[in-house]
Amino acid sequence: MAKANKKPLILVTNDDDITAPGIRNLVEAVKDLGTVVVVAPDKPQSGMGHAITIGSPLRMNRMHLFGDIEAWQTSGTPVDCVKLAVDKILHRKPDLCLSGINHGANHSINVIYSGTMSAAMEASIEGIPSIGFSLLDYNYEADFTGARQAVRTIVSAILQQKTLDKHFLLNVNIPSVPAKEIKGIRVCKQAYAKYVEDFDERIDPQGKKYFWLTGEFVNFDKSRDADVWALQHNYVSVVPVQFDLTNYKLKELLDKKQLFK
Repeated sequence: MAKANKKPLILVTNDDDITAPGIRNLVEAVKDLGTVVVVAPDKPQSGMGHAITIGSPLRMNRMHLFGDIEAWQTSGTPVDCVKLAVDKILHRKPDLCLSGINHGANHSINVIYSGTMSAAMEASIEGIPSIGFSLLDYNYEADFTGARQAVRTIVSAILQQKTLDKHFLLNVNIPSVPAKEIKGIRVCKQAYAKYVEDFDERIDPQGKKYFWLTGEFVNFDKSRDADVWALQHNYVSVVPVQFDLTNYKLKELLDKKQLFK
């Protein structure tokens, strides 16, 4: 992917903040595969989706968290991090953008809400091949051994490709099991699964009502080529993703019926 005799430039970001164990493990997995630059939020940004900062200033600070690897923290969202990285830090498009390793699942419908995947998607929009990585474990002390191995396998394979679609984008999820129990890597579709949500009504110490989001994850898609199935059976799931949300079948139907003419 990079020019001959030149190391690929790899941008690393996340949504759990620059000090999270996940991003540290991501850097460790790929640091010898190219020139790595880290640009990540200064606080957790989970669930931010594709949010950008437009009403307040953005700040950046140089950090020394990854040895001799250049690293910056920003006050913005994961998407802001990618924009700032390209425009103000790298001054060019990197060869690859890696986001994660997220603490918790980003399979199925989670891709819509995920700050991790939105950072990767922003890079893809900018013409930078990108991958988002997530480990199905929310524990701060999670074991990332299997995740690091999966990251290295996937990134090494991608870097060996001479050409990639400039909007290349993958959503990778890793099961939370010991590395030796991971059965392999499967290319999957996004499952139709979602949270059946409820807002728990509570009263604060001042007697005022407030609500706390709760819910249960329900999988409506039992097919063996879906990401949820793969993860439940200890496979790493790889879902090709795109930012074009056009429903082409519906477009064809509407054109055929001339419904609005």
